[in-house]
This record gives sequence, structure tokens and C-alpha cells, in this order.
Amino acid sequence: MALIRTTMTDEQRKSVALEYLKGFDNGGVTSDGSPLLDLFADDAQVYFPKWGLATGKDEIARLFGDVGATITSIRHHYAGFNWILTGADTLVCEGTSHGEHRDGPWRAGVPEWGAGRWCDVFEIRDWRIQRVFIYLDPDYAGADTARYPWLADE
Repeated sequence: MALIRTTMTDEQRKSVALEYLKGFDNGGVTSDGSPLLDLFADDAQVYFPKWGLATGKDEIARLFGDVGATITSIRHHYAGFNWILTGADTLVCEGTSHGEHRDGPWRAGVPEWGAGRWCDVFEIRDWRIQRVFIYLDPDYAGADTARYPWLADE
């Protein structure tokens, strides 16, 4: 049997990325009730700061479980997303969020240097996330200030 691959449009890839982000806001469940991991290819990769690189659904599940255990709730601010669409498998979304971490709440812009701003680089092909590298400050509660002299006066 030959592999049949259809080219996805930017908007189709964007819809998969949006489903992924909304799944986090919905406790790891997509809009059709499926687990978030169903959006991933079997050999997908996810990078998260201070966790590292997870390869394959089992490692990705462990990464999401580890990080998710520290977060009570999260809400992404969809109206303010900035999308960089390439016409290829790679797309980028930068945005803001707010929520509750086990160490306290966070909201993008409060304070301005704090958590809540993020950027995700996706590779999406055949309706599955092949790769997503997450770039953000994982210090959601803003407690790691002693190591940064410019925050001493905050």
C-alpha cells in the first residue's frame, strides 16, 4: 500500500494548533472529547523549558503530566495571538495566558517581566503535531527573582 499524503493549508495547520491550545484550557481534552495526545504523531517531539525534550507519546504524556501537576488552571488569550504562517509544515504562534500555578497565580503583563508570554513553534503534517517546541518562562509564580539583579527593586 502506498502512503497518501495530502498537503495541508496554513489554516488547516492553524486549526490543529488551536485545538491543541484549547485542549490545555480544557484540562487536556480536545473539543470532541478526545485526549490531547491524539493530536500528536506517534513519534512526535515536545520541548518544554526546564523539562527538556520528550520524544514519542509516552514521554510527551509524562512531560504533560509533570508540568500539568503544577498548574491548576490555564487560559490562553486567543484574540491576541500572533501567527506566523509559512506555507509549509512549520508555523509559529506567540501569545499570552493567565492561570493558577501551585505556587500562585500568573497573568501576562502582571508584572511585565513575569510569566504568561509564550511562543510555540509547531510542525504539523497529516493532521498531526509532529513537533512543538514551547518557549516561555516556567517560573509561573515569579518566585525566581534573587538571581536577576534588575528585579531586585521590583
